[in-house]
Amino acid sequence: MTIAVTGATGSIGGKVLERLGGGAGIRLIGRNTQRLEPLAEHFDSAFAVATYADETAMTAALDGVRLLFLVSGQVSATRREEHAAVIDAACAAGVDRIVYLSFLDAVPDCTFTFGRDHYFAEQHIRQSGLKFTFLQDSWYQSMIPMMVDDQGVIRGPAGDGRVSAVAPDDVADAVAAVLTTGNGDHDGATYRLTGPEAFTLADAAETMTTVTGRSVRFENETLDEAYASRAHHGAPDFEVAGWVTSYAAIAAGELSPVTGDVETLIGRPPQAFADYLESAMKTVRSAASRKR
Repeated sequence: MTIAVTGATGSIGGKVLERLGGGAGIRLIGRNTQRLEPLAEHFDSAFAVATYADETAMTAALDGVRLLFLVSGQVSATRREEHAAVIDAACAAGVDRIVYLSFLDAVPDCTFTFGRDHYFAEQHIRQSGLKFTFLQDSWYQSMIPMMVDDQGVIRGPAGDGRVSAVAPDDVADAVAAVLTTGNGDHDGATYRLTGPEAFTLADAAETMTTVTGRSVRFENETLDEAYASRAHHGAPDFEVAGWVTSYAAIAAGELSPVTGDVETLIGRPPQAFADYLESAMKTVRSAASRKR
């Protein structure tokens, strides 16, 4: 059986590929030949070049594939249409199953505007008639340190809301567990991938201060302040709305659910945020040591 991995040159797709181990049964799909070719050679796997928006190229890329791991496309004004094109291409190519990496509790009117795109992708997959598994992940723990500005402040309209952020490695392990189960046990299932607890961004700042030694604090903003403070980036309105509403979704309590689905899939509890930070720091120190 051939498994196609989209986003293989990205963070989650790359981690999933490492867990699958490559080989003749794995096909890498991406947009950039220069990045795909050496990766495919390293993993002794085939690759195909196609963008999500190009349904014809994607249909050719998926020829002979039975199982598709679909990582959501990059944020764009046409992301819903791009997801639909990939799903339609999968149908045309004769794919049997899609494992789709979605977002926690994606509904058509969720506060996080980018989360709505995932709802429509899930609906399109359901309507396609393909067998499917949805893996709805919470915020990645890796995203939180990137929210800290040069002054050591996380700013956003999250209030006292909580987020059940999950480690990227736990997500990749869960994806690999589903992809390598060939008896259909996961068909039609939706798994909600979260960390072991939900915490406020003030809690996150305190944890980062303790673990890293760098002073970090959280500063709440109103929605108006959040939009104003991000206006200087010159990003499109839909993108700014996504940034702001990611915090607002926390304030609304929409990202606070904690589930046992990660442990169900991978056989161990998910990583806590402090443990993720410790592991990330070790990786950085190890990389720095090798450069000396």
